[in-house]
Order: sequence, then structure tokens, then C-alpha cells
Amino acid sequence: MDSFTKAKGRVPVKGTVVFSHPACLDHITPPGHPERVARLDAVGRGLAGLDVVRMLAPLAAEAEVLRCHPARYLARVRGAVPKAGFAQLDGDTFLSPGSFEAAMRAVGGVCAAVDLVLGGGAGNAFVACRPPGHHAEVETAMGFCLFGNVAIGAKRALDHHGLARVAILDFDVHHGNGTQDLIWHDARVLFVSSHQMPLYPGTGAASERGAHDNVVNLPLALGSGGAEMRVAWQAALARVEAFQPELILISAGFDAHAEDPLAGLMWREADFRWITRAICDVAARVCGGRVVSTLEGGYDLQALAASVAVHVEVLRECGG
Repeated sequence: MDSFTKAKGRVPVKGTVVFSHPACLDHITPPGHPERVARLDAVGRGLAGLDVVRMLAPLAAEAEVLRCHPARYLARVRGAVPKAGFAQLDGDTFLSPGSFEAAMRAVGGVCAAVDLVLGGGAGNAFVACRPPGHHAEVETAMGFCLFGNVAIGAKRALDHHGLARVAILDFDVHHGNGTQDLIWHDARVLFVSSHQMPLYPGTGAASERGAHDNVVNLPLALGSGGAEMRVAWQAALARVEAFQPELILISAGFDAHAEDPLAGLMWREADFRWITRAICDVAARVCGGRVVSTLEGGYDLQALAASVAVHVEVLRECGG
């Protein structure tokens, strides 16, 4: 993390900015937990040598979290943080003494990335923070997630920057139930999620379409690979393009990789390259290439490093 610096002034208009922060290493989980500190070390290996600008993720203001979660939920999460050891919010979601700051840095990184990209300070951005966010529902922490990072970023783009339409595209192997919950009633947001089904958290059927037909779920069968993914996403991306978003946010989970221990899809690095390029191509046509991507899952460390490398390399090629 030593190569990350505080944002001072404007970075070049072209290029990719990566946001992270050492505090995200202080979100500790129990031994054997898949969402572990070593994931960020793997992400760092994937980013090594890439021509990107690196910035420290700021702490989010509480008002940013309140765009998606009620104050009582924010207070409940903060109040549950232990002074030592671990606190458990559900079967697999834990808090340690550093977890609250890490979570606020994850939200702050997405918000700062949105501000920078919409302000013309970067072509696109990748937020390499943890804990992830796409399982956090309005008042429920679950699936390793505390706050809805990407949904909060979308609400900031809409409510602070005045955009009319934003798309959130989620290719994590698990359904983004939290994001879906947070944007279900917001016609300004189009949410698309591909995911293995059946699999945790058990949501994400194609029949779940949002209050304004603003949700597109793409269930993928156990054992399916890149060919099936491409068919599903080509149709969905046509829907995204027709929606004409002014910003595209990505929930970039890399646990659909064939080597990942938590699921059973058969994607390889070439598939993450394809989906990233396809999203960037749509962004180039509809919103000036403006893309903000944020880390979600990915639990085999070698596969995570390799997949992040191709994802951010494509972002760099498209943002430069």
C-alpha cells in the first residue's frame, strides 16, 4: 500500500485510478475465513507493474452511507465493533476492531472514484477495498458485507452529481442481493447481475425484475463457462445500452473463476477480460467511457491476482 498517495489536485484526464487504503487490511476475519486480509495482498500483486494512478480511499462521511441505509443500521454496525477479537453479525460476517474504518474507506473509495470520473479527473477507476458490499441489504449485514458500497456510489452519482440514469453491472458468482434490495424501487438505476444459481444467497431468479423493471438477473448453471456467460451478457448489455446510463458501475467479483473454492462456474482470465472489454465498449458509446469498478468476491488468491490484472489492464486500455 506504500505506493498509494493522498489525492492532491487533479490527476491526468486520461488513465485509470486505483483507490485503496491500508486500513482495509485491518478488517480481520477469523482463521480460515475466505474473505481475508490476504485477498488485498493478492490484488496488489495483480496490480503490480500496471500503469495506473494510485490514490488513498478517503473515509466516507456518514451521510454517504445514509443514502442507502437508515441511521439505526449504521449505529448498529458501529456499535457492534468489538474492542478486541471478533463480533459476529451473521453466520459468515464478522467484525474486528478495524472493521468499521475499513468499511467506511470502502464506501469512501467508491464515492471518491465516482467524483473523480464524473469530474473528468480520470477515464475510469477501480476501488481495491474490503469488506465487499453487494450482499448488504437495507438493514442487514450478510455475505461478508456491511454497507452497499456500489449502490451508495450510484446514489451519490444520481443525488449529488445530478445524473438521471446509472447502471450497476455485477459479475460476481453470487447474486448481488444487497444491491438489488437497495435499488429495487429506484427507476434511475438499472441493475444487472450474472451469478451461479442455485447458490448463496438463494436470490436472483430471472423473475426478480425490480419495481420499475430495472433489475435484470442472469442465472448461470453450475459448471457453465465463458461461452454461456457471453450469451447471457451480450443480450443484457444491449439492454444496458438502450437504457443510456450516464455512468456505469461494476461490482467486480472474481469468484466465478474455475479455481475459486466457493462456487462452481468455469470462467478463466480470458472471460474476465471479455466482460470488462464488453462493458467498456458500451460505456464508450453511451457515457464517454465513464466506468467505476469496485472489488467484490474472489477467494482463490492466485486466480484473484490474475483476474484483477486483466480486469484493470482492460480498464487502463479503455481509459487511456
